[in-house]
Amino acid sequence: MSSDGKAQTVAPQEEINEDFLDEGGIGGNTRWYTDTVTGAELADYAPVKGCMVIRPYGYALWENIKKALDDMIKETGHSNAYFPLFIPESFLKKEAEHVEGFAPECAVVTHGGGKKLEEPLIVRPTSETIINYMFAKWVQSWRDLPLLINQWANVVRWEMRTRLFLRTAEFLWQEGHTAHATAEEAEDEARTMLECYRKLAEDWLALPVLTGEKTERERFAGAVRTYCIEAMMRDGKALQAGTSHFLGQNFAKAFEIKFQSQSGQLEFAWQTSWGVSTRLIGAVVLGHGDEKGLILPPRIAPIQVVIVPIYKSDVEKETVLASARSLEQELAKAGIRTHLDDRDNYTPGYKFNHWELRGVPVRINIGPKDISNGVVEIARRDDKEKMRGVSRDGLTETITNLLETVQKAIFERALKFREENTVKAQTYEELKSILKEKSVFVEVFWDGSSEDEGKIKDECKATIRCLPFALNHEGAPKGKCMYTGRETSRKAIFAKAY
Repeated sequence: MSSDGKAQTVAPQEEINEDFLDEGGIGGNTRWYTDTVTGAELADYAPVKGCMVIRPYGYALWENIKKALDDMIKETGHSNAYFPLFIPESFLKKEAEHVEGFAPECAVVTHGGGKKLEEPLIVRPTSETIINYMFAKWVQSWRDLPLLINQWANVVRWEMRTRLFLRTAEFLWQEGHTAHATAEEAEDEARTMLECYRKLAEDWLALPVLTGEKTERERFAGAVRTYCIEAMMRDGKALQAGTSHFLGQNFAKAFEIKFQSQSGQLEFAWQTSWGVSTRLIGAVVLGHGDEKGLILPPRIAPIQVVIVPIYKSDVEKETVLASARSLEQELAKAGIRTHLDDRDNYTPGYKFNHWELRGVPVRINIGPKDISNGVVEIARRDDKEKMRGVSRDGLTETITNLLETVQKAIFERALKFREENTVKAQTYEELKSILKEKSVFVEVFWDGSSEDEGKIKDECKATIRCLPFALNHEGAPKGKCMYTGRETSRKAIFAKAY
């Protein structure tokens, strides 16, 4: 870290996304994201290539995100459980499409206890197979349904190109798995959990997202339908922030998950799975950050308010620190996550940079004159506004209201940015021209095939992020597909993505 508190350390083993280099990153600095994540002490590099160590500040951020979502998961009737890290190789082979989708990313254990294993074990890339093995034991009757299970765990996917939080060989996530008596119930479940993800992204992470369905090409391996939330980052690229899958009966048939229906018939269960991961931390960094570092929404910020005492002499120090500690206790008592930076080996300017890099939403500066006048100075991280002479009387209420104001402002800033960077294209040539110039969301009429989509990906380095619900509804207007020229009412969003 440099003397002004800004990050400068870059680890050599990170695989850089070449598209990000082409775009220049945020602020034209190709190392901005890495420098911010490491400098703000969210994460560091592990000795195993592609893996990361989540540092306390980053893990506290994850815990706040996790708590918000876990409450929603439980409110919708799900229970948390835990399943083994190791999965027999034969389990993945039971569902052909699933194993085909994950085979390149699997880490395989062939030896244990000094001996070669009779059957190789897969280090879980996801848990559909082992959970469904257990579901087959637990589900016998319609009375056992619905079975609503969620797991908080780590998974391993042997990624070739990695980037802290966005794509690592090992990461943390939650994965929900459910079984239902009817297709309608399973479909409703998949949509319900997608709505939970939307609320998490928008109400807590302050990230506006598009909700919609993935195309067949982008669908989760083994799913009938995949739904997603897609967020725009500050460089105009898309980030898939969460997915929810209607699995139909594919896994139920592979693992013999049968139940006796109310009519006495033996039927296969209908299923869903859904998940979000520590990638959400990367979304917050890229979705809100600026040249100074992180901008954290107050609802998930590990520290919502930092107090910086300012003094010149030992006499002033004693008076200012006593007042600052009293203020810290007052705010903490009101449930505001507050930190007093009483380090005496750093200047106030260094501390300002330090906490700006870490994205603390509100900073309170307090000095001798402020104490004499019964006021403080407040600085907002999101818009850099400074409010001088704010009364100490009723300060807790002032800060509480300010945090909500900041939360709303961060969301509205991100929404405005997405709206300003969403354009329409009528033809394929227009799409190519737009994406060649910059990274934006491009709205088009779409009636192409998976093969067509693949050709566009090869030529433009862009994919269909989703078929947004807001644009694909009954009575939606018709137009000509920008690629095939056929008339259609279906619309898609193309974008470059992480």
